[in-house]
Amino acid sequence: MEIVRDPADAGWRHDGPIPGFGFDPPEAPVTGFEIGELAALRRRMDEGRLERFHRVESHALILITEGSGEHTVDFVTHPCRPGTLLWVRPGQVQRFGPADAVNGTHLVFTPAFPPRFTGADRLLTSWHGPTCRQLGAGREYAVISSLLAQLTAEYSHPDGTVSAEILRFVLAAVLLQIDRLPEPGAESGAGGSEVYARLIAELERSYASTRRAEDYARRLGYTVKTLTRACLAATGESAKHVIDTRVALEAQRLLAHTDEHVAVIGRRLGFKEPTNFSKFFTRLAGTTPGDFRAAHRDGG
Repeated sequence: MEIVRDPADAGWRHDGPIPGFGFDPPEAPVTGFEIGELAALRRRMDEGRLERFHRVESHALILITEGSGEHTVDFVTHPCRPGTLLWVRPGQVQRFGPADAVNGTHLVFTPAFPPRFTGADRLLTSWHGPTCRQLGAGREYAVISSLLAQLTAEYSHPDGTVSAEILRFVLAAVLLQIDRLPEPGAESGAGGSEVYARLIAELERSYASTRRAEDYARRLGYTVKTLTRACLAATGESAKHVIDTRVALEAQRLLAHTDEHVAVIGRRLGFKEPTNFSKFFTRLAGTTPGDFRAAHRDGG
């Protein structure tokens, strides 16, 4: 399936030096959606491709059903076992664990695929929502596993009989069920108000062009005070800190997963002077760009 991008996806385009990851299944009954087993995905990919760091272009949900292993997303390695649920978002950088260590359901969809008038819309704008949840074998696992089975059954219908509408609405149900899950303690506070959600969406589009809270307030029609109030409620941090954190995350990705010079990375993120970028990064990350790169060099 070569995903045809909807205009609503434009804010999620991440052209750049980090290798992207596109899916190319042999058959594509609908555009912008794919579901299947992890084992099947591995069989059609070049050996080792999934185990190399790559940037995700669409949303990916993974529910582990067999085995044990790990999955790395943006510098955090998550243990995987039956009942592990992963949500990897557009723009994030991931690496799968060793081949054949785990199996489960792998679902990928574009931001434009779910129906636009459901509460699932809000869940698609957050670039730092919870990535990993451990569901175990309880009721929550049963509910989400059942919905994924419904999606798999619909996606597997004979050619010409797959309903994109059914897929969209069942997917929305999956996302809303995930939203009901308790927040993992280490990643709590990813939700928030409409003001916060709009800021996060605009930040994803504009983080490389401006770091000024005033610019975001003007574009969104709010005051800086309103943005900060929304960010404090959602994350406990000011609007300026939320903005700077997003820029620092992209800098970390580029430092760890590319060979670009530090000055080039700084220019990509809107810093005209390398020294200003170095000071900014050191303040946010607690280490210099060079030291961060040395500590996070890709192994493959």
